[in-house]
Amino acid sequence: MFQSIRQSLKKTRQNVFGQIASVLGGGDIDEETWEDLEALLIQADMGVETSTTLIERLQDRVREERLISTAQLLEALKSEMRKILKDPETFSMEEEREITVVMVVGVNGSGKTTSIGKLSKYYQDKGRNLVLVAGDTFRAAAIDQLKVWSDRADVPIIAGQPGGDPAAMAYDGIRAARGRGYDLVFVDTAGRLHTKFNLMRELEKVHSVLQKSVHRAPHEVLLVVDAPTGQNALLQAQKFKETVGVTGVILTKLDGTSKGGMVFSIYQDLGLPVRFIGTGEKLEDLAPFDPDQFIDGLFDEE
Repeated sequence: MFQSIRQSLKKTRQNVFGQIASVLGGGDIDEETWEDLEALLIQADMGVETSTTLIERLQDRVREERLISTAQLLEALKSEMRKILKDPETFSMEEEREITVVMVVGVNGSGKTTSIGKLSKYYQDKGRNLVLVAGDTFRAAAIDQLKVWSDRADVPIIAGQPGGDPAAMAYDGIRAARGRGYDLVFVDTAGRLHTKFNLMRELEKVHSVLQKSVHRAPHEVLLVVDAPTGQNALLQAQKFKETVGVTGVILTKLDGTSKGGMVFSIYQDLGLPVRFIGTGEKLEDLAPFDPDQFIDGLFDEE
């Protein structure tokens, strides 16, 4: 699994973090060193605020511990990066209950439907009896695409007709899932309507229906974030968080960008844990997020 994470971070490592050792090992640590380091972190899409916080903490370590060597500086940097990626509370999807409901949200093009397919494969391999609910009723293509992924993952799907009420579809899907004995339900949702207000209002209605249908549902609300969109994705994420109480993030397309630093912004700016990382195009290319493996993958070529 670490190999796939490291491979997905190749561009970030080569374009950004691979240069950090040179910056920190270029002689005396001075103001220019810190400026160069900050520029690299921002280039990796860590965000200005998160980059500044990280550098300030590293500067304190350098003063207090009198760090000099490149190895010491790199280890201190990794240590401070790890503190940002706080361990989240228990992942509710892993808890035992009669039925677990997961709402998956995100804008169109973020890889939402693909991520649902990969999640299905991942949890099916763990022995879960799961079903997909096609809650994005506004686009016929969305329903068709989810059906394709359900076929690939060999998991059942509950779908209605395009143009239907997504909240009603969610209700029918939960009722059918419960009647057929499924213990895990992934509910797809719309990613684009005519206005953001309408989108959020529809998502609120779906969220409300799930709450009324199953005790404490949805047990997880996973937001799919497209890594190449960088800081723009964080603005979208804040809206989803405010509207439907997002509990975690799936970061997709990390292998196609050098913006792996945005993981730190997700934790620091949004206060959300990253749950999974998409590591490629295949059905199996989804890895649970491990902070230590992720940080090692940013720096270690071998």
